[in-house]
Amino acid sequence: MTDLLFLTDAYLTTFEAAVTDVATGDGDQPAAVALDRSAFYYTSGGQPHDTGTLAVDDRLWTVSSVKRDGATIWHRLEGEGAPLVGDTVTGTIDWDRRHDLMRTHTALHILCGVIWNEWGVSVTGGNMEPLKARMDFEFDPLPDGFADRITALVNEEIAADRPIEVTFLPRAEALSDDALIRTKVSLIPESISEIRVVDIVGLDKQADGGTHVASTAAVGHFSVTKTESKGKGNKRVRIQLS
Repeated sequence: MTDLLFLTDAYLTTFEAAVTDVATGDGDQPAAVALDRSAFYYTSGGQPHDTGTLAVDDRLWTVSSVKRDGATIWHRLEGEGAPLVGDTVTGTIDWDRRHDLMRTHTALHILCGVIWNEWGVSVTGGNMEPLKARMDFEFDPLPDGFADRITALVNEEIAADRPIEVTFLPRAEALSDDALIRTKVSLIPESISEIRVVDIVGLDKQADGGTHVASTAAVGHFSVTKTESKGKGNKRVRIQLS
């Protein structure tokens, strides 16, 4: 089982870990390694994986993707060979990519909070890349002047410099609070007994496993680039940050 360091410290960029397993690549497929602890975020919940490097002494590998298989996190490596089981590696996160994703993820939570507080509308889906994202909501139709109204409200919340706190709750307690599950369908696996909660203080509190900035002011400027209809009761909002 990999200890997920990013759950408690999204600003951690360098760490040491032990290699617990190695999967040798087939053909042109590179090798992958599992670690006993990792600060690399794996692709999940619409947030892409981190990239960076793993090093053992003077040997260096690029981490090109990170995926979860059960309780194990696999780090796909680019470079010759691979570390050995038992090796101590130094992991380094690509901070620019990580921070852009943190800003983007927090912006989406602000967007959710504003829409929930204004209209009580649930999220039906979403995805992100660094500084760009889309999120679907259960609108039918979108309110008049929606894009301008949302842009103004989200930027007001960013300027408010609200702190963002992370806590952990027992599963039963978290799931009993309907306000913590803002997606139309709960995406929390049954195997998770403790729920991580991200609280934008005074605005939005959600069950969430992703990485976030420490305050809304770090998000930057928010804009809506496009709104689309994805069918009855499902409207898509595309956003970007600068």
